[in-house]
Amino acid sequence: MNCDAYYDESVPKIKLQEEKPSFIIRSLQINETSLLRDFLYEAIFVPEGMNAPPRNVVDLPELQVYIQDFGSRIGDYALVAESFGRVLGAVWVRLMNDYGHVDDQTPSLAISLYAAYQGKGIGTALLQAMLGLLSSEGYKKVSLSVQKANPAARLYERLGFKTVRETDEEYVMVCFTSLP
Repeated sequence: MNCDAYYDESVPKIKLQEEKPSFIIRSLQINETSLLRDFLYEAIFVPEGMNAPPRNVVDLPELQVYIQDFGSRIGDYALVAESFGRVLGAVWVRLMNDYGHVDDQTPSLAISLYAAYQGKGIGTALLQAMLGLLSSEGYKKVSLSVQKANPAARLYERLGFKTVRETDEEYVMVCFTSLP
């Protein structure tokens, strides 16, 4: 028997790869800015074996800079991934002096997804969409801060982010949205 040509119709077909969820990427609506509080909490990296902080940690001034009065400043942009009316994740940028600050013309980026939707390409799509939006708005680069132990650091590197500064625990990374 020629094994290369053999096919048994009676064998049930199986999916070899999990189907990716269908989603759209759209702008965050002004009446949805309260979602950023939840996604800010979701963006907090909790190393394995550590307890998650209480949800009110996002009320600390150093975290409030990411979301307070979002949409009221020049340079506030937010995109969400949505599937069947449910928001799965968000990426947003703001000109601010935060952990990832590099200069006053470079917006700082934050991104998070609900855990159930991580590892499915949604974060990559959100980041690529935001990089395109920033480029179209005339921003030359975007920055972020990520803990070294956070697996998301590899995603950022894959999408072109480069480390420009580091501490014992964190990288500050920059990605050019267009040629410098």
